[in-house]
Amino acid sequence: MSAQRSESGYGAVAGNDGDEPRRPTRGRSRIAAAIGVVGELLITAGVLMALFVVYSLWWTNVLADREAKKQGNQVRETWAKGPGALDTKDGIGFLHVPAMRNGEVLVRNGTSSAVLNEGVAGFYRSPVKSAMPWDTEGNFTLAAHRDGHGAKFHNIDKIKTGDAVVFETRDVWYVYKVYSELRQTSKYNVDVLDPVPKESGAKKPGRYLTLTTCTPVYTSDYRYIVWAELQRTEQVDSERTKPRELR
Repeated sequence: MSAQRSESGYGAVAGNDGDEPRRPTRGRSRIAAAIGVVGELLITAGVLMALFVVYSLWWTNVLADREAKKQGNQVRETWAKGPGALDTKDGIGFLHVPAMRNGEVLVRNGTSSAVLNEGVAGFYRSPVKSAMPWDTEGNFTLAAHRDGHGAKFHNIDKIKTGDAVVFETRDVWYVYKVYSELRQTSKYNVDVLDPVPKESGAKKPGRYLTLTTCTPVYTSDYRYIVWAELQRTEQVDSERTKPRELR
């Protein structure tokens, strides 16, 4: 009998032919089952977390870019119809920052999540109301996401002092030059939005532009600030020839 067991592959399982195979106790079986369930739950949770990250950092960008492009095309179609009243609802113009390498960014009214989640930048209405580029003085203050939902200011850290920032409206190109950066400040620091942003080193009224976004990347703990000052304006011609800073 033992020879038959050996030939059939069972001979090595038990010690002596007469011994009964050991059976796991009921308690150990329950523990093993519980560990298996916990393991499966952890795997499921990991998969769900990975899917959430993909959704947050990739798919929301796809959706936001698609919506922003649609809105931008609508603004340009409106401009092509000729002079008309300023449209602050659908978009007042396009921000161009060569250092960020993100193309043109539509700028709309407001900085709520509902606005910024559509892959655009928005100008502040509160806590400090933004000036407009065409105002004779003041601070044109903008915000956009740094990750997810288009992440239009993701590369804000690539901007350096002396870089160009251009804002395009239907009739005018506004050409700014970066003069100061604040790489980290409190999210509650509203002084960076002042008409004369003294933290930037500005000492007198002028025509300023301020870019704000969250930092570090993938968090919203602090704010990253870039300040620029208007250098000149150029009228838009029939061909919409870009300023030299964008060529």
